[in-house]
Amino acid sequence: MISEQEILRRRDMRDIFTFTIDPADAKDFDDALSFAVVEEDDNHQSSIINQQYQIGIHIADVSHYVKPGTKIDDEAYRRGTSTYLVDRVIPMLPEELCNDLCSLRPGEDKLCMSVIFTMDADARVLKYKICRTVIRSDARLNYDEVQEMIKPSNPNNPSIPNSLSTVILTLNALASKLRAERLANGALAIEQDEVRFRLDEHGHPTDIYFEHPNEAHHLIEEFMLLANKTVAKAVGSGRPFVYRVHDLPDNEKLDELKKFKKRLGSRIPQQTIDLLTIRAQAKAVYSTYNIGHYGLAFTHYTHFTSPIRRYPDLMVHRLVEKYILTGKPCSLTREELEEKCEHCSACEQEAAQAERDSIKQFQTMWMADHLGETFVGHITGIMDFGFFVQLDDNRCEGLIRMELIEHPEDFVLGDSVTVQVIRVDVNRSQIDFEMV
Repeated sequence: MISEQEILRRRDMRDIFTFTIDPADAKDFDDALSFAVVEEDDNHQSSIINQQYQIGIHIADVSHYVKPGTKIDDEAYRRGTSTYLVDRVIPMLPEELCNDLCSLRPGEDKLCMSVIFTMDADARVLKYKICRTVIRSDARLNYDEVQEMIKPSNPNNPSIPNSLSTVILTLNALASKLRAERLANGALAIEQDEVRFRLDEHGHPTDIYFEHPNEAHHLIEEFMLLANKTVAKAVGSGRPFVYRVHDLPDNEKLDELKKFKKRLGSRIPQQTIDLLTIRAQAKAVYSTYNIGHYGLAFTHYTHFTSPIRRYPDLMVHRLVEKYILTGKPCSLTREELEEKCEHCSACEQEAAQAERDSIKQFQTMWMADHLGETFVGHITGIMDFGFFVQLDDNRCEGLIRMELIEHPEDFVLGDSVTVQVIRVDVNRSQIDFEMV
């Protein structure tokens, strides 16, 4: 129960239409959007051309509940991030916090840290305010539902209220303009499908499928990026802060990729090009030294929008409270903050590796049921001991040992090959192919 005193200390936005958009199976909702049309006065008649909107990006105020130096905070820092494995989640915070107290569930009063924008129809930010708020979500939507509202083939779906559809279409139009501007400024447009599994009652994979980012994902992504960028810029320079930075790519690897694409051209599938492009990039990390974010083409960027599952976001909320909301100095030195950034970057890499290992293990479990079958794939790696091949239909990757390749000199990276599954070691997550 939120006290009346706490509500009075915050901007009350419970009467503004607010909703969340998350995966259908999500349990913790750490961000919400609110939408309202800015009413024109009598001297300025409203029109589509000069219409203005108030759009709020509301983030669960984890810092209100998790204080520095507490056991919960110490454990959250140690973990650094939630880890999402195929069959389970290892949360950064206790479930009572991430799934209940902080989760922005519909119909419940929740405390948030918010960035509230006034935007015009061209997605230009006219003004913004960073503040603590209390909200009440009106609807819990998932990506598929939102995509149905956006699809041109479904403009009048009778199950969708017209008012909700209008809000989603307006926000999607604004997000599309934000995205177009970002790409025009040089942001990378690499989108990787997410591997998903259907599991039986025993936790064994029965199917592999993929989720490709669609307009509903882009809608949420663009407004979260806008909030993150705005917060980083609002803090300004000269004060120790947690930035999310992405250095310039390796020029040598980029040159190799350009030569590779020029040599093979249309023979290379897009997923292979994207994979090689990602390998040429530096890794994004957390740092107090702002060098900008190359991949997003932003001069200032941070992580502010997921404090339930990322500890750097929780640090950013605490810094925003000091620098912007109360004007107090940071109690940590830059060196101490940098040490925490390095720790969180390391935790992130460990979690990412665990997630990759989990996917690989379940792919191997699935492939064990398909011994002897043939698949089409592409060569993704050439080593002295053999070729790595990623299958087109399920993205499982295995090895063709060099002694099984009759004329290895005839093959190059990106070549399409047909292979047979000859050996699977589930314990080691290893798959062996031979050329057909």
